[in-house]
Amino acid sequence: MAEENKTLDKIHSIAEQEFLQKGFRGASLRNIVKEAGVTTGAFYGYYKSKDELFDALVKSHADYMLNYFKKVQKEFEELSKEEQLAEMSGYNMTYIDDMFEYAYKNLNGMKLLLTAAIGTKYENLLHEMVEMEIESTHNFMKVMEQMGYKTKPFDPHFEHIITSGMFAAYFELIIHEVPYEQAKKCIDDMTKFYAAGWGRMYGLA
Repeated sequence: MAEENKTLDKIHSIAEQEFLQKGFRGASLRNIVKEAGVTTGAFYGYYKSKDELFDALVKSHADYMLNYFKKVQKEFEELSKEEQLAEMSGYNMTYIDDMFEYAYKNLNGMKLLLTAAIGTKYENLLHEMVEMEIESTHNFMKVMEQMGYKTKPFDPHFEHIITSGMFAAYFELIIHEVPYEQAKKCIDDMTKFYAAGWGRMYGLA
């Protein structure tokens, strides 16, 4: 069993580098098998396809990001109207910090999701998070209206672009492996920047 685990770890290590360098579509299963020093038959004893191998490397990270994000959105919407208004920027900083910490502890896995997933079921991860954030924004605007604030709908194109840009900015730190302390400072500054911008758009600043 120990030898089998060692072989699987080697396959994962070689595959991770192959996917990072060439992306999912460009990665060669033949190269992975050769570099790992196993036969094709032995590889298929572990995984049925390149897709299944990629899935093994990134599924837990994709699940964490989406499930944690859903949890945070749900918890925020369960706050009272007054708490939502008071905690909007602070809540954003908390969940961004938590996701940042997770990403830096699992840097290669996250880089695979962000840079190598085109051609897999994970290629729309950013889009899914953007859509969740937009839905949450709409729900928050309804809360503001209930509290007597005047709001106006965002142009859908603007809303999608600015929200996508926000997530892309955070993820750029991971993609470029910005040193932890420097990235941490960037996260804090970007979160304040976007909080101020959204506050202005909401009419709270």
